[in-house]
Amino acid sequence: MSLREQLAAIVGENYVLTDVADAAPFVTDWRGRYQGSAPCVVRPGNTAEVAGVVAACAAAGIAIVPQGGNTGLVGGATPRGGEVVVSLTRLKQIRQIDVDNATITVDAGCTLAAVQAAAAGVGLLFPLSLAAEGTATIGGNLSTNAGGVQVLRYGNARELTLGLEVVLADGRVWNGLRGLRKDNTGYDLKHLFIGAEGTLGLITAAVLKLHPMPRTRLTAWLAVADPAAAVRLLRQLRSHCGERVTAFEIVGRSALDLVLSHISGARDPLAQRHDWQVLVELSDSHADADLNGLFETVVEDELAQGGVLDAVIAASEAQAQALWALRENISEAQRREGISIKHDIALPVSRLAEFITRADAALAEQFPGVRIVCFGHIGDGNLHFNQSKAVAQDNPGFIEQTAAVNRIVHDLVDALGGSISAEHGLGQLKRDEILRYKSAVEMDLMRAVKDTFDPSGMLNPGKLL
Repeated sequence: MSLREQLAAIVGENYVLTDVADAAPFVTDWRGRYQGSAPCVVRPGNTAEVAGVVAACAAAGIAIVPQGGNTGLVGGATPRGGEVVVSLTRLKQIRQIDVDNATITVDAGCTLAAVQAAAAGVGLLFPLSLAAEGTATIGGNLSTNAGGVQVLRYGNARELTLGLEVVLADGRVWNGLRGLRKDNTGYDLKHLFIGAEGTLGLITAAVLKLHPMPRTRLTAWLAVADPAAAVRLLRQLRSHCGERVTAFEIVGRSALDLVLSHISGARDPLAQRHDWQVLVELSDSHADADLNGLFETVVEDELAQGGVLDAVIAASEAQAQALWALRENISEAQRREGISIKHDIALPVSRLAEFITRADAALAEQFPGVRIVCFGHIGDGNLHFNQSKAVAQDNPGFIEQTAAVNRIVHDLVDALGGSISAEHGLGQLKRDEILRYKSAVEMDLMRAVKDTFDPSGMLNPGKLL
């Protein structure tokens, strides 16, 4: 029996895709930058089927690429050629909600939005939130240790996860679905799989933390003098408002202009053009919390000192959603504009303003006319720092200079104590680049972990390592 016949016997004939047109959405990344090929795309419907598929591929010596919603930005879920793609989007069961334990147990193929909705149905919050949440799956979120816009208050995917179920490279299933906040019984294995980009095992389910649902919320859009003023505003807000500061996003002028140009219905919230904006959200579980009073106290001081130049507070949920849409549509607007050189970087918050100033100057000197699109989760030090040329015919030549641009950006990030990948992972895009910044000892340790869990190298080859 051929491998394809074995896979069809496990998952059903309709869930083994071999036609080129049927497989096309699974072998191209969201940005359209990576195009691969696969002998077939397999769509198992439960953990047992995933285990059977992995075991069959292992016996045949065929590598596999695990895939969730295929919304990644570094080619981590795209086959390079010859691997079987295992799409986990049919695993979409909400297995259990434990209100007293404040946990939800879900299949890896559940979309982030579906998990949020299930939690909201019992009056609780699953706080991981990002622009692709309607398509991105929990398995993909965990495999890349996704961050999103509320990391500042709730932490990234790693901090929101209590337990995992994982299919290993030989088809065995590790059931670590424990909803415990204290379990000091040896190595905490789940943390090896979170952020591993499917190179150590296939996450099939997770126990996730839930939080109280906010009952009052404030969303505001402010113009600030510069990134240093944004960092100071963040410090003052956290000092006065504490954990009520849920999100703090910075948006450079070029990023906002792309949204205004490409996204229907988008408009600038402020009357005057400003180089730098921040989107702030405060929230509280008490319905009578005076968020406006806390916010206005800080902003009035910053207005007087010249750090804040203008501000608007959303007066309704619709206005709040419109402000968030400006931030969340930046990546989509960039995609419509055309290809760009993307950087997903992390820095100590205290070094962000210095990085932006120095990187802008270095790039402008070497690449006159470069357009820098800077935005991101400044509250946790994560910037999206992207470059292109404003004139379409100049851009292909500039994109050919990716290595030189990366050297400027990544070397400066490293010099300032940062990381060249904050939340997107390494995938194919940064697999070689990371060798410049991680020590030989660290790389040896990572390879040793890979060799232990996947000695045949069949899980997502050519990614991360």
